[in-house]
Amino acid sequence: MARKISRREFTQGSVATAVGLAAAAKASAVDANNKIRLGFIGVGNRGSQLITAFLEHADKEIVAICDVNEPYLAKQKVRLGGKVETYTDFRKIIEHPGIDAVVIATPDHWHAIQCIDACNAGKDVYVEKPLCITIHEGRKMVEAARRNNRIVQVGTHRRSSPLYHRLHEVIHSGTIGHVSVGRSYRLSNMYPNGIGKLPHSTAPSDFNWDMWLGPRPARPYQGNIAPYKFRWWKQYSSQMGNWGGHYLDASRWMTDDLAPASVCAMGGKFIVDDDRTVPDTMEAVFQLPSGRLFTFGQYEASSNPAIRTGEIELRGTQGTAYVSAQRYHIIPEKGGQFQDPKLRMDELKDEDKGSNAQLTAMHARNFLDCVRSRELPNADVEIGHRSTSFSLLANISLATGLRLEWDAKNEVITNSREANELLHYEYRGDWKLS
Repeated sequence: MARKISRREFTQGSVATAVGLAAAAKASAVDANNKIRLGFIGVGNRGSQLITAFLEHADKEIVAICDVNEPYLAKQKVRLGGKVETYTDFRKIIEHPGIDAVVIATPDHWHAIQCIDACNAGKDVYVEKPLCITIHEGRKMVEAARRNNRIVQVGTHRRSSPLYHRLHEVIHSGTIGHVSVGRSYRLSNMYPNGIGKLPHSTAPSDFNWDMWLGPRPARPYQGNIAPYKFRWWKQYSSQMGNWGGHYLDASRWMTDDLAPASVCAMGGKFIVDDDRTVPDTMEAVFQLPSGRLFTFGQYEASSNPAIRTGEIELRGTQGTAYVSAQRYHIIPEKGGQFQDPKLRMDELKDEDKGSNAQLTAMHARNFLDCVRSRELPNADVEIGHRSTSFSLLANISLATGLRLEWDAKNEVITNSREANELLHYEYRGDWKLS
């Protein structure tokens, strides 16, 4: 069954496509010789997982892979039976005439350039979350997709979860009442050493450090930045974007919210003694025009649960939903002070047994289907841009020490010129958004 999303996102052209049995039936009808030819850019940690997800589907062919880290390339080439072209420059993938669609799993600061170049080259794109590292980049990615009539799916794989689709209908129907608060957290006790401390050094000979940096300023190589620990360096990523990208996306989808009206974030590197440039402790509060608050906490010096269970909590007037990738549990509210104390609804539970890896495979399935049908995918680029903007605004609030007022229609901060200057940055060298 097709699922509805908010009217505002519908007007932006972001319509969710069907999931489940219909998609499976469609996939089985595909001519085995009519395969979608894929090129992968970034085949390390998440890129390897995406290869696994796409290998689940018979109607694709992985033609070429690219990474600046040559050992990653060698490992994946062996895994793919040696019948795949390998490159260390992503532009070879984008200009490849035998590739229909590109899968991007590079660090966040690369997503915009690679996605836009691919769209301009007539290729569809599956790009990992967070969509981008600046709000300006995100809007340019949407424009490139629309201008070139390209399918762009963002890797927020919960958007292809039948469980989340069912929960959206429950919440949309008013079953749990008006949701006044949504909460989610990134929890990991990294005290005391975190990502560690390392000196500047020479990059490995089989790792192209200058290409890895790309549009970001030149700097010496450091082993606790790349290839994986870039998530703790604000020049390249953030945990706010990494995990907020999933949970804030799911929360705003469940409540049909487009964007915050204001954002306030506080935190810092308080406890963990490492080289990171992002906080070890941070909390961001988003006020929505619809009359609710979202809170996202990044707690990396403690890991005990911050909510009763699951990934996100949605507190309604009739019941509270606790949601994970595999299940949700709605606990009835009862009347409080001066109210009738009886339970306001029946307890509700629902469950899907699939793993996160299976959800990613379903998300890949949706992308492949949309490449064929030209329907907008479940996590269309406009959806991904709006969700990523939550996290990027929180990072700007933290950097400026300000509560930011956000004009979602014009995508500008209305109360700070300084903050607006952080909606983008100047790229290094010849790199640009085409």
